[in-house]
Amino acid sequence: MALSPEDVSRIAELARLELSADEQRSMHTQLDAFFRIVEQMRAVDTRGVEPLYTPLAALHAAALRLRDDAVTEPDRREANQRCAPRVEDGLYLVPKVIE
Repeated sequence: MALSPEDVSRIAELARLELSADEQRSMHTQLDAFFRIVEQMRAVDTRGVEPLYTPLAALHAAALRLRDDAVTEPDRREANQRCAPRVEDGLYLVPKVIE
């Protein structure tokens, strides 16, 4: 997936970056290299390969250190929300920031 200079400008705009012409060229080169790597990874046939939860599992059996899923702290929602300016149904209400 080759990017055009317009694509790089649009990405910079969305990221709220102001890039000079030299920075845009450099960013274009870096992004193209990144997407080439992604395309190479997509080309690898991974059918039948089990996902690893840790890279160490490829070397030897690794035990998961799991704990019981148990509540260990009291519910302090009401106490924490007392100082909030606006709360509704246990949720904090905040001003709208995105139109």
